[in-house]
Amino acid sequence: MTYQVRLLPADVSFTATEHESVLQAALNAGIAFPNRCQVGACAMCMCRKLSGEITYQLEPMLTEKEQAQGWMFTCQATAKSDLVLSMD
Repeated sequence: MTYQVRLLPADVSFTATEHESVLQAALNAGIAFPNRCQVGACAMCMCRKLSGEITYQLEPMLTEKEQAQGWMFTCQATAKSDLVLSMD
């Protein structure tokens, strides 16, 4: 499956498969997405999920409150639906 991922406020879109991280899909699409470690330790790729569903192979180092607010690590998350993400 492939899903549409829309990044705000730049309003750019790319596709992601369920077999790659959201970050890797963005980089493969040529999008300059902030990142450093790509293992969920530095938090540079953290953004807020406004809509859609994601999954993690390993639970991220986020509090329940942060997850409820939509925060996610794109280097560890894979899309399970179309997504709208905010870089603000």
